[in-house]
Amino acid sequence: MKGILGRKLGMTQVFTEDGVLIPVTVVEAAPNIVLQKKTVENDGYEAVQLGFEDVKERRATKANVGHAKKANTAPKRFVREIRDCELDVNVGDEVKVDIFAAGETVDVIGTSKGKGYNGTIVRNNAHQGPKSHGGSKNIRHIGSLATNGITSRQGKILKGTIMAGQEGGYRTTAQNLTVIKVDAEKNYLLIKGNVPGPKRGLVMVRTAKCSKGNKAPVTLVDYTKAEEE
Repeated sequence: MKGILGRKLGMTQVFTEDGVLIPVTVVEAAPNIVLQKKTVENDGYEAVQLGFEDVKERRATKANVGHAKKANTAPKRFVREIRDCELDVNVGDEVKVDIFAAGETVDVIGTSKGKGYNGTIVRNNAHQGPKSHGGSKNIRHIGSLATNGITSRQGKILKGTIMAGQEGGYRTTAQNLTVIKVDAEKNYLLIKGNVPGPKRGLVMVRTAKCSKGNKAPVTLVDYTKAEEE
């Protein structure tokens, strides 16, 4: 397992030399700093703690400032752990985007877009009620919650019953996405498809847990050469 922290910049599209259009998400991943290495002897599990994007000391807690000083760096905005990390790094080392290669399969973890308080029709894709024959006042209502025998006998609402509530704003993982391009000079990744979260949202890119295998890298059209000519 290996991974890196970054920031989602948005989506665009690239073309292969065969003329195939690929929608991609641009993830900026400036060098991460290793803040801590956890071991089975001391912590009960193995992990590497990474930090991304500096913050001013006056905006960080004393605990975070002291924790970052152990790695001789500034406190970080985004801190996450990579469990069972295969990278050979020590505290204070940098982790860059070149740990990945084009064609690798990755999981991207982020916080989904918050969409506020929604009803069951929007939130759970529930059906609307009848619009005639006495149902015109209950078109978008949730309906009865105790229509089955189990609920009525137990006298309680079972977990998982669809209801209105907060939608979005929770941890989400997009699995088995393909890395299209890795730019080590400009510190960004192009990942096929969409990833969780809004623009400028913080994400973690890691090796896919349920990977079906890596794919062959594709050759993209380089428009910078045409502009130079």
